[in-house]
Amino acid sequence: MPTGTIHREIDDQYKASARALVAQMTLDEKVLQMVHGAAESARLGIPAYNWWNEALHGVARAGVATVFPQAIGLAAMFDPVWLEKVADVISSEGRAKYEAASRRGDRDIYKGLTFWSPNINIFRDPRWGRGHETYGEDPFLTAECGKAFIRGIQGTDERWLKAAACAKHYAVHSGPEALRHHFDARSDLRDLWDTYLYAFEECVVDGQVESVMGAYNRTNGDPCCAHPYLLEQILRGLWQFDGHVTSDCWAIKDFHDGHGVTSNMPESAALAVRRGCDLNCGTAYLSLLAAVEDGLIDEAAIDVSLVRLMTARYRLGLLGDVQDQPWKTLSFDLVDGAEHRAINLETARRSLVLLKNNGVLPLRRESIRTLAVVGPNADNPAALLGNYNGTPNDPATPLRGFIETAAPGTRVLYAEGCHLYNPSMTNLSQPGDRISEALACADQADAVILCLGLDAGLEGEEGDTGNQYSSGDKQDLNLPGYQHQLLEALLDSGKPVIVVLLAGSSLAVPLADEKADAIIQAWYPGAQGGRALAQLVFGDFSPSGRLPVTFYRSSEELPDFTDYSMKDRTYRYMTKTPLYPFGFGLSYTSFSYGPLQVTRFDTEPLDADDDLMARRNDPLIAVSGQVTNQGSQAGREIIQLYLKAPADVRFRQAHHQLRGLAAIELAPGETKSFRLELLRKHFWQADDQGQRAIARGVWQIDVGGHQPDERSIELSGQKTQRVTIEWSCAAAAATFCF
Repeated sequence: MPTGTIHREIDDQYKASARALVAQMTLDEKVLQMVHGAAESARLGIPAYNWWNEALHGVARAGVATVFPQAIGLAAMFDPVWLEKVADVISSEGRAKYEAASRRGDRDIYKGLTFWSPNINIFRDPRWGRGHETYGEDPFLTAECGKAFIRGIQGTDERWLKAAACAKHYAVHSGPEALRHHFDARSDLRDLWDTYLYAFEECVVDGQVESVMGAYNRTNGDPCCAHPYLLEQILRGLWQFDGHVTSDCWAIKDFHDGHGVTSNMPESAALAVRRGCDLNCGTAYLSLLAAVEDGLIDEAAIDVSLVRLMTARYRLGLLGDVQDQPWKTLSFDLVDGAEHRAINLETARRSLVLLKNNGVLPLRRESIRTLAVVGPNADNPAALLGNYNGTPNDPATPLRGFIETAAPGTRVLYAEGCHLYNPSMTNLSQPGDRISEALACADQADAVILCLGLDAGLEGEEGDTGNQYSSGDKQDLNLPGYQHQLLEALLDSGKPVIVVLLAGSSLAVPLADEKADAIIQAWYPGAQGGRALAQLVFGDFSPSGRLPVTFYRSSEELPDFTDYSMKDRTYRYMTKTPLYPFGFGLSYTSFSYGPLQVTRFDTEPLDADDDLMARRNDPLIAVSGQVTNQGSQAGREIIQLYLKAPADVRFRQAHHQLRGLAAIELAPGETKSFRLELLRKHFWQADDQGQRAIARGVWQIDVGGHQPDERSIELSGQKTQRVTIEWSCAAAAATFCF
């Protein structure tokens, strides 16, 4: 059941009400309810409703809202508990904005309660422009963040959904943007189950997300919005999903225009509905009238989708008696109010990742009399926001953050240094025309804050960016324009240089790694990002963010962008040494771990013929230990547990995989205990038939503040704690455990 805590009998009542309502509709009325801009039916008492709304990191595209760090920054917190709090704020603001708009008869796009978030696609290639909308490259982290976001959006009420979340884009979707309307993403069944479907299964089965959005592309030959294996066998069959499925926007017309699997719009619309796509973002489903007339689809199949859609509206309180809804009295003044801004500031602080520090940080306020804040992103409001964003009341760029946060009397100098992507600031200027100004500022300063990177005009969705030559994707991982030359010049200035990267994806910055005094990955840090950044630099808190993606040394290390095999991709399968590894991030304090203890649960083993889905969440072992803050500053440690499977040719062998998380606050000298449970599903791997099992043999378990890889150990100076556990099946001849 996709509705969280809603009781079964209440949900059955909603479905009965939906069936009764659909039974009264004419075919014309039904079709008009199946497009995102659903029409009013005064005869049946159905108000107009626009299903299309966005809430990726705040209520989007409908005016003022709290703008949190972009999704990739939310993932960098490695803290699903806090992320759920963020999503709860988003849904409260969404409810308050919905009530204010609907009372005034405003039922326009971006005003509803069906939020088409989160984006749980796997950020498999750093060139993908929409990667910053995701929770990174790891299936487990993506799943944990996705479930937390869904809980916060949908709420815990026993009768109503606070709002509806949507897991997108199902499935095997991560670029290239320019090809998405006709591209066939090919994946073998091992990668499909181990990588591309993992987070969707978690968000549907355990997260109980209300809706799922199909992707534009084909997967293994079939369009995702009419995919017999993905939609019928897996989503509705194996996972028992009974929420609604929506298409991506105008994806249905791609069936005939791009993929060539149908001949015209009625055929495309009929195919999508028959396969289980209930709602059309676009107008293709208006052709269902012709499809019924031509015998391409029965009205009964349309009714199935209509009941799902009307049930969702009843669950949300958009139809029927809604007087006792707990959110109708939410006040509009909470939107981007003081309480939510405070949560946003703390969120931005938790999202920042310290990648390098030679001891220059934190800066001592009293010793900095002149500070140079330099770079094309130093005062670029767009670099705070990412995409799919709302409008903040009081955004703080890095420049503003340092002006506000520096000690009284400190002079803050500013120079843009170069254009974000063009070689010069004006058409008449020579390339690099603002570098001399930046050097003049550096000459006067005690330290330089150099803000480089991208914004959502350079990486994003097809059609939304100014990066038209690659439709929103990046051609490479290099700093664009003259940013590299600006970096070179300032690194040679003789002054301490703190490089701040504002970008939604990894960049290749080996020069900064070699010569800069410190590097901070700030993502698109939201409206409070500049304040959080300045507070980090001045030591008001210790950084705790971790990388949800790998930082590669160059684009040449990457496989072909159109190759969806996971070979040589992400920390799980790459063969080269990264610049900065997934899961890595420095602190101003240091943490030590005691020995690990492993406890086995008395869990009955399964046979191959047992219902694996029913037992997927059986606890198998618990790993416990203690962590101590050995430094002189309070800090938050991100405890990470990684599993490495025994070698078996039937499975795609990963180096190790994240399978446990905990964020712990520790005062100086304080020790706390932790305990992480590993469930049956955490040990599953898929074979080449897509069948999942647990390999027999010795499994390696590593726990620490980072991966157990050599580069993380080199950068952090610390090894992980390691234990092993052996799985053997009851039957002597058994190959797998289940």
